[in-house]
Amino acid sequence: MTAVQGGTGHSSPTSTAALARAIASGERSAREVLEATLLGIEASNPYINAFTGLCVARARREADAVDALRLSGAALPPLAGVPYAVKNLFDVQGEVTLAGSRVNQGNPAAKADAFLVTQMQRAGAVLVGSLNMDEYAYGFTTENSHYGPARNPHGLTRTAGGSSGGSGAAVAAGQVPIALASDTNGSIRVPASFCGVWGIKPTFGRLSRRGSYPFVHSIDHLGPLADSVESLALAYDALQGPDPLDPGCHALRVQPVAHGLKQGVEGLRIGRLGGYFEDFATPAATDAARTAARALNAAGTALWPDAALARAAAFITTASEGGRLHLADLKTRMDDFEPLSVDRFIAGALQPAAWYVRAQQFRRVYRARVNALFADWDVLIAPATPLSAPLLGAEWLDINGQQVPCRPSIGLLSQPISFSGCPVVTAPLWPSGTGGMPIGVQLIAAPWREDLALRAAQVLQDAGVAHLKPVTVP
Repeated sequence: MTAVQGGTGHSSPTSTAALARAIASGERSAREVLEATLLGIEASNPYINAFTGLCVARARREADAVDALRLSGAALPPLAGVPYAVKNLFDVQGEVTLAGSRVNQGNPAAKADAFLVTQMQRAGAVLVGSLNMDEYAYGFTTENSHYGPARNPHGLTRTAGGSSGGSGAAVAAGQVPIALASDTNGSIRVPASFCGVWGIKPTFGRLSRRGSYPFVHSIDHLGPLADSVESLALAYDALQGPDPLDPGCHALRVQPVAHGLKQGVEGLRIGRLGGYFEDFATPAATDAARTAARALNAAGTALWPDAALARAAAFITTASEGGRLHLADLKTRMDDFEPLSVDRFIAGALQPAAWYVRAQQFRRVYRARVNALFADWDVLIAPATPLSAPLLGAEWLDINGQQVPCRPSIGLLSQPISFSGCPVVTAPLWPSGTGGMPIGVQLIAAPWREDLALRAAQVLQDAGVAHLKPVTVP
């Protein structure tokens, strides 16, 4: 991968679906789109720092293959010629999988693409590079000491969120219309919320994780961020597929969602989460959730079971599995780790095993209680983050008069949901009181019902309640 360089420029999101249609019709060539994309990245990345590397030669080969296929008269796949990028924990053949770390720099190059990268290639998408992240995905702010912080395109002094901050920033800045990312405790939903883009964390086990660098095996999810609901659905459909080589992939068949986006929400039982999800949300975040609830004709307020306990259990599980995974390197290369996360990895490796066992025992009961909630509801609404993007370097947050530590508290509202494994679509809203910054809302459905959350997201987009805002960088 070549280093990313450049100067200044203007960029704005281009719908994936519209772009694919223009390429399929011959209005634009895939190579033309790619070269414009590379120029945009070159211009804006010095300010955003979303990309950690480009794969230009590969991208040109893939774009030229799309153009050759179109000229042959053959039917094009759904994402033919659409540029995308991946969080740098996805394997890209011939490249070292960094996972945001310095430790991994000396590893051998990947021998094959990650399963989801292969799926995107089959759909005709063009891979342009890899994206910044918190080291080993342990963080909510992408303040990476090795590769620099990812900056929020809507306010360059603010965090893009994490750990997939480069993915959120790249889509928000119009560098690419789709980015692949991971979500363990909120790492898709937080950047989507802070950067004002669409994101989906599918059901746990829905998408194969083969070829991605793990963080917490029992909670890790993979999914896309995108510039519109239609784009998100097209990417999600492309990523689906059973993978017998990944025992954690439980989806035995593809369940396409893009064709059903316009079904609306009539007949769906939609509610807004109260209690914990109001107590730990600022007025702006609560306003975003209420605005979405009104637009979706939500019938009332629901209470999510054991949210605080689930967050505590998620912390224990995260620390224990993450610390154990890196224990050998912590013993020999501790000074090469990210200063913001090394202490947490060490503490996790030292946790009593009994804590971890108890967290897993609770998780089984917790999932049953969450699943029972969906006997009465189809879609539930909650803020994705307690507030809009904090300043880079912030150490404390004020949430309803309570001072809480910044980095872990960003995940207050996302951690309980991912610990249940439920699918979530994050929709970008723009409430007042944030200085023009976005706050996303979570649209939560029962396991394996991504289609319902996406239908609700489409209604919010069609109503103009949730949308992207183009930015000028710098």
